[in-house]
Amino acid sequence: MTTNRFWQLNRRPEGDDVASALSLESEAMPELAEGQVLVKAAYLSMDAGTRMWMTEREDSYQPPLELGTKMVGLVLGYVAASRHDGFVEGDLVRGFGQWAEHAVVEPELAGLVKVDANISDMKQYFGVLGFNGWTALWGLQETAGVQAGHNVLVSAAAGATGVLACQIAKILGANVHGLAGGPDKCRWLEEELGITKAIDYQNDDIAAELAKIEGGINAYFDNVGGPILDEVLPNMALYGRVALCGLLAQYKGDGRGQGPGHFDQILMKRLRVEGFFSPDFMDQGERLTAQLKDWLEQGLIDTPFDVTEGIENVLAAYDKLFTGGNIGKVLVKL
Repeated sequence: MTTNRFWQLNRRPEGDDVASALSLESEAMPELAEGQVLVKAAYLSMDAGTRMWMTEREDSYQPPLELGTKMVGLVLGYVAASRHDGFVEGDLVRGFGQWAEHAVVEPELAGLVKVDANISDMKQYFGVLGFNGWTALWGLQETAGVQAGHNVLVSAAAGATGVLACQIAKILGANVHGLAGGPDKCRWLEEELGITKAIDYQNDDIAAELAKIEGGINAYFDNVGGPILDEVLPNMALYGRVALCGLLAQYKGDGRGQGPGHFDQILMKRLRVEGFFSPDFMDQGERLTAQLKDWLEQGLIDTPFDVTEGIENVLAAYDKLFTGGNIGKVLVKL
């Protein structure tokens, strides 16, 4: 192949119209500068947090992407060419590259790592053994301090991180409640994952259901922010913890939103609310992966994958993150 196809960010998306802000482009195969690596992508990871990178916000955890440049995202694939001493052709690698058939990567900036190719399903490097797995484990253990017997609530419980958070909370001995959209997802969470209770935020009275949790919620693993967080706060237990992982309910704009009306409950319940991002624990990846791999091999944890084929179908896959059209991890196979 002498050309490379990639998605380019041309303007800041308005509302949920991401498609008109991006275009599929072609270029000659990129030439590498010293210290760069060319990765032939096998899978692209679709992650809701990248929606904020498309905005013009300067106060996010990552600067806004420049218009007219390639859309950035996590890539899993093989080294096609290397001008970096740490990588050779054929290495299986994961890191931040571009939504492209071939991604040009500067390993130190992209967090590019070699991963073991001797695995039954390489997709797990975007699943249990990837950033979603790390985030779920870190958020529950380190941020929320979950212990056996705790009542844990997970929002977006059928999503890529939520599915793993539910399973890890179970492994830690917690009573797990999940919020998901629609009866099918809720049934799947209860019957397949075996969580204590799934609440359908589209059809159930959320506040009434949360009020039934005896003793209140000790730990809330929050992927969505917005109005659901407002419903949760009055139902937290004294000294409960909120681990704020994502703001899915607010990504259609620039990530900003109104503060919760029940903000007073943070004081009344002596709650600890803490936001966290994967860059906070990148240096702990080896330790987190070892624990997750152990659970995976024991059959205690797994994740479903929602796979769309072809770079031309990236936007259809990405849209599932915001319409609830998926269970588990959304990937694009190239």
